[in-house]
Amino acid sequence: MGKMLIQQKRGKGSSAYRRPSHRFFTRLTYRNYDEKERNAFVSGQITRFIDDPARTAILMEVKLETGEQLHLLAPEGARLGDTFQQGTTAQIAFGNVLPLSKIPEGIPIFNIEAHPGNGGIFVRSSGTSAYVVSREGNTVTVLLPSKKTKKLDASCRAQIGVICGGGRLEKPMLTAGANHHKMHARNMTWPNVRGVAMNAVAHPFGGKQHHPGRPTPVARTAPPGRKVGHIAARSTGRRKTVKRTDGQN
Repeated sequence: MGKMLIQQKRGKGSSAYRRPSHRFFTRLTYRNYDEKERNAFVSGQITRFIDDPARTAILMEVKLETGEQLHLLAPEGARLGDTFQQGTTAQIAFGNVLPLSKIPEGIPIFNIEAHPGNGGIFVRSSGTSAYVVSREGNTVTVLLPSKKTKKLDASCRAQIGVICGGGRLEKPMLTAGANHHKMHARNMTWPNVRGVAMNAVAHPFGGKQHHPGRPTPVARTAPPGRKVGHIAARSTGRRKTVKRTDGQN
């Protein structure tokens, strides 16, 4: 009898693949919209920085003048004691939160909301930033780090600046043990073993190194135990060169 694939084990939700959410610090979100934020801004002060194992960037803890306490992603250049502002009339400064309608074009932004009030879901990885490129009525076009553009409501909020931790991937791990501890902090699956390197009992592509075996394309309607490899692929392998009939190469 064959073994369950790794994606099947992960989908089952066993403790071996479950994220250690009890070690994660908090859920990042902006404060709720109110009249003070719509008409002016709410100010505060950065009180401390937090290293959250759930994220690649450092968090900053902000104490607002209203008595509220916020936890947001820290931008590059943020320091303890810096002033923080959130609202429509807030200053264009690192870490401040403004609606897209109030952010000038060409200013780097991050932690962007998909819909007004949902707390920010775009551009949250360390060292990344997006840019406002154009406006049209109540719609703002944003250039994401993937070089794709996305049209968002002008009332969606975003933070100003570039997320801290930009050089995180430049330093090599050097040892497998260092990478093991890095992945273990989030209970991520590592190492990622190729299917053809496994035994036939552990994977549909296993047991076929150096000899013909099962083809890699599979149907989109295949069950989870078979949905591995090239899913609904139009073609695989090298492109075939078409010989022209007009005499040109």
